[in-house]
Formats: sequence, C-alpha cells, structure tokens
Amino acid sequence: MSEGAAAQETDVIVIGSGAGGLAAAVTAAQRGLKVLVLEKDTVYGGTTARSGGVLWIPANGINGPRSDADVRAAREYLVRECGEALFDAGRVDAFLANGPRMVDFFSSQTSVQFAPLPAYPDYHPDEPGAVPGGRSIMAAPFDARELGPRMKALRPPLKEITFVGMMFNSSQEIQHFFKVTRSLRSAVYVARRLMAHGTEMLRYRRATRLTNGNALAARLAKSAFDLGAELWLDAPALRLVTQGDGRVTGVVARHPETKADVHIRARRGVVLACGGFPQDVARRRALFSHAPTGAEHHSPAPATNTGDGISMGIAAGGVFEDSLPNPAAWIPVSLVPRGKAPHGVFPHLIDRYKPGVIAVNPAGRRFVNESNSYHDVGIAMRREAGHAAAVAWLVCDHTALRRYGLGHVKPFPLPLWPQLRSGYLLRGATLEALARRIGIDPAALQQTVAEYNRHAEQGEDPAFGRGSTAYNRYLGDHDHAPNPCVAPITRAPFYALRVTVGDLGTFAGLRTNERAQVIDARGAPVPGLYAAGNDSLSVMGGNYPGAGITLGPAMTFGFIAGEQLAALQMQPTETAHAG
Repeated sequence: MSEGAAAQETDVIVIGSGAGGLAAAVTAAQRGLKVLVLEKDTVYGGTTARSGGVLWIPANGINGPRSDADVRAAREYLVRECGEALFDAGRVDAFLANGPRMVDFFSSQTSVQFAPLPAYPDYHPDEPGAVPGGRSIMAAPFDARELGPRMKALRPPLKEITFVGMMFNSSQEIQHFFKVTRSLRSAVYVARRLMAHGTEMLRYRRATRLTNGNALAARLAKSAFDLGAELWLDAPALRLVTQGDGRVTGVVARHPETKADVHIRARRGVVLACGGFPQDVARRRALFSHAPTGAEHHSPAPATNTGDGISMGIAAGGVFEDSLPNPAAWIPVSLVPRGKAPHGVFPHLIDRYKPGVIAVNPAGRRFVNESNSYHDVGIAMRREAGHAAAVAWLVCDHTALRRYGLGHVKPFPLPLWPQLRSGYLLRGATLEALARRIGIDPAALQQTVAEYNRHAEQGEDPAFGRGSTAYNRYLGDHDHAPNPCVAPITRAPFYALRVTVGDLGTFAGLRTNERAQVIDARGAPVPGLYAAGNDSLSVMGGNYPGAGITLGPAMTFGFIAGEQLAALQMQPTETAHAG
C-alpha cells in the first residue's frame, strides 16, 4: 500500500473502500486518472467484505443472453416495489441501462469476475415484472494470495457467519455441511474443505479461498492496485474543501503516517462512498422507530460506518433524504456473546427458511411468513413493535435444530453446550417450560405451535403461506417434502433464540442524480461531488426487490461516477478554502 508522503494533488479522491467507492476508483483509474482512496478504518473492503457479494443487475449477461424485455419487466417491477411516489425514473433508468455495461467493463477490463445465480428468484416473484431467476449474480471465488502483502489488510468476513473462519460460496455449498452426517458425498466434500481451510489457516492465519463479499472486495482492490490507484488506510476524511462558488475541490484528511491533517486537492472531483450511517446512534434514534434511544438497534456493519460521507455531503450543500418508509435494509439479528469482548451481531439470512422453525412475538403468536425476505420480516417485526424495541423469538424442536442449526448455533455434530451456557440459546423440556424461560405466556405458545402443527403435517401453512413462492422455497430444504419450508414442531426438547431488528445497510442518504452527482435543495448538482453506495439515497425507494439490490446499484453508480469524472476537463488551480 502506498502510504508514504501525503499526495497534495490528485485527479480523483474516493472516500471509502467498499464496492461503490472501489468501483469508482477502478473505473477512473482505468481511464488514466490518478486516484486516491481514503479509508477511515485500518482495513479495506468496507461493508462489502462482510456481505454476500451478490449484485442485482437485470439483463446482466452472466446468467444467459441479455434481453430488452427483461429490462422493461425490471422497470415495471421497480415501479411496483418503489411505489409511484418514490420511483425515480431518471436514476432507475440509468441503473438499468448502465448495470450491464458495468458488468461488461469489470469482467473484461479488471480482475473482477462474476458467477451466475440463474435460479435465484426476485424477492417478490409473483409481482408484475418479477422473474423466478436470472437477475442476481455474485463475485466469483478469489485466491487472496494474488493480493500479495496487501492480503493482510483486507477486512475479514463477518466472524459470526463463518465456520472456524471458513467462508461459503453459496447456499448449495452450505447444504453439504447440513448433510454431512446423512450423505457420503457431502461428508467427503466437507472433509476436503476443512483440510484445505486448515492448511490455509496454518500458513497464512486466514482463509485464502475468498468467497462472497470478501471475494468481491478483494477483486475490486486487486483491480485498483493493478491500475495504480493509491489507498491510504487509517486516514479518515475530516471535511471537504470547496471554492467560493461551492465547487468541491478536495479533502482535508488525517495522514496515516504523520497523523497530521493534510489538504489534498482533487482536480476532477470527490466521490463519497463511506457506507451510510448504520453505526450513527443519533441518526438511528431519529429515523428508526424501533430504536427510541438509538441503542436498541444492532448492525453487523463495520463500527466505522457512522455517516461521515453524509455529513460531509450536507456541509457541501447536498441534501439528506430521510423520508423513505424504510430508511434501512432490515434484517432480524441476534446478539452472540463473546465473553468479555463486545457481542457479535448475527444476521439471520438462512435459518428462518428451514422447515420446523417459526417466529413468535412477545405474546407468543406468529406474525409473519418466516420464509419471506429478511427485509419483509424486519418490516413485520417493526410493525408489531410500534415505537418500542422490536423483539421476536425463533422457536424450533430438536430435529430442526440438529439438522439445520439456528443462528450462530451450528447443526449436528457440533455441540450445543457453549450456546446454552452463554444464554444465547434457550431450551425447555416442554413448550410450556420453554415459554417460561423466554418470558412469554405458555398457553399462547402451546396454542400457536398446535395451530401451526395441524397443517404442517401436510406441508401447509394457511395462516402465512410459507413455501408459497419461488423465493421462499429457494432457501428452504429441497430434500424435505412436500414443502421445503414447513415441518411440524414436535420433538422435545424445544429451543428458542431472541432476535431484534438490525440492518444490512442504510437506504436513506444524499440525493443524487442519474450521473451519481450529489444534488442540492434546488436539484442542481454540487459541482465536483459524487456519491455511490449507501451514502446516496437508495434507488429502490426503501424496498428490497431482490438479492443484491445494494451492491448492484453501488457498483453501477460507482462506475457511472468514474466515467463522469474521466469525461470532465481538469479544473484550473484556484485557491480553495475549507467548507
């Protein structure tokens, strides 16, 4: 990493090293511009490195031939998902037109490669314009050793969703671990993966077979390094620098070596890509109804994602748009004890879809189709809570727990006692005993499970329709018939795990236009200032249409920003002042 003497002048400054920021940096650098990436943390990769690494790009060309009809259908779907009042035609059309171009550029000109996900359905597959698969792609696995010494500074994956530090490439790969005691083929696969992973850990002290978001962050970083982009770690941007006419001309940042404040001029412009505000307690208190003090909300995003880019954008004349009905991408999360260390945050991405797992509210009643998307389940939890902390319990029996695990609890043959001893997982010999342990009405829980079981025996869920959509079934157990998402809860002992509402990133953000420019209250661009990723207002209107609707637009608008910056004429040197 180039961390020597502070660069006093460059073409483009990118603040943040996640997918949006690195996409802008790579695009600009590939077009011959001098690029400096400033990263507040001591590691690079942002939230992207902890993510699933999936991008939602209609007509992406990776899952099959492109189709103009798919673009038209995707637009129809987004009109429905956003709602007419929040549908931004200019930005949506820019995303749909440039997303496939972005995929082509990175696939052909950089180290970024994508893998197909042809069967991954849109999250609301029965809505007009939705499709049962083909719009989501993901980063291809990557060998971290290609980063050389920079491998050490790549943000590791989220610890809570790894197994002894091992990342998984897909839900299909995870199925092998679920079936390890029931399938010879899966047992052999798991043994080989564990042996390879053990070798990596012994030699490099981290996994080198990178998958998901860790692979995407590494591929983007490798591309940036290969093109000569400079990256400063432990170098927070402190404020933007503007001219008298409001043009953003640079950044004041903390130099990583001298720790002195340094003014860095940007001849073309600045891109804000700091990951939104998931760890900004004040904004959470103001915008998240389920977090009246801001502390009731927990996010697996990096602790450094505190809204810095948004604050700098506002100071430069940009507008923070906070009117979305859902200011963040909600997900049920559980808090994992770590001894004396701060708790970990586990995002419940897979377990809710499995047969034999239900969610109940504090009154002991089901309230949602547990196999719907994490965002939809989060919306339901918030609706149940009103203006109080949103809490629910995941409940299952012994069969489901040992077959699929639950949250941070791994399936058989791994032991349960660590999670039982820490209090993360609660157990009862009967449903009545379990209800008393979790503090809900025993009669209500018994009645809820009895009502659910009455239909679950036949694989049905008339109350909430689990398994009724292609998306529900996609993450269920395909070996379980007749419904991959439904099984009765009958075998004692019974288990429960407390979940609250967290996020996978924020949706509220700076207003931007179809060229990724930050715009002011009049709708005019703030000269020299761009935003990508979660620093910009979500193009999805606060909804969650499909897998990858954060990273897809982040990389697309980062790509657009990079192209726009490359097309600009260099600004003449002028005296600037801090703004």
